[in-house]
Amino acid sequence: MSKQVPIAEGLFTWPAARPALLTSRCRHCGIASFPAAESCMACSGQDVAIEELPGRGTLWTWTVQAFPPKAPPYLGPVGDDFVPFGVGYVELADQVRVEARLTESDPAKLVIGMEMELVLEPLCIDEDGNQVVTYAFAPVDTGSKS
Repeated sequence: MSKQVPIAEGLFTWPAARPALLTSRCRHCGIASFPAAESCMACSGQDVAIEELPGRGTLWTWTVQAFPPKAPPYLGPVGDDFVPFGVGYVELADQVRVEARLTESDPAKLVIGMEMELVLEPLCIDEDGNQVVTYAFAPVDTGSKS
């Protein structure tokens, strides 16, 4: 029987009922970096703490990936199985902008500044038959109808 595995260790809490991306925050200058690193990208300080980022943020910018990225490192479907997907930067609590897949790719449904929420999604099946899971952001359903 196959199991789910994260695309990479240390990117997000795993397993978790409420997933969170993991950042490193410099104890010297306070800058947060994603993905987490062993040293500060701003001041080169070595004293960093690993923290969970908020699960919600705002869409800073976006585009649609209309063709398969180069593989490797791309692990998703290619050829006739490829489906275009949204890609964007989501700003999390004025701390860090995270580049991520978006669950939405319809330009009519994506607006800069809209609220987004972290989700985990299946990406592919690895060579061991495990389902590889990655992080993405989904538009928050505000409940309003146009």
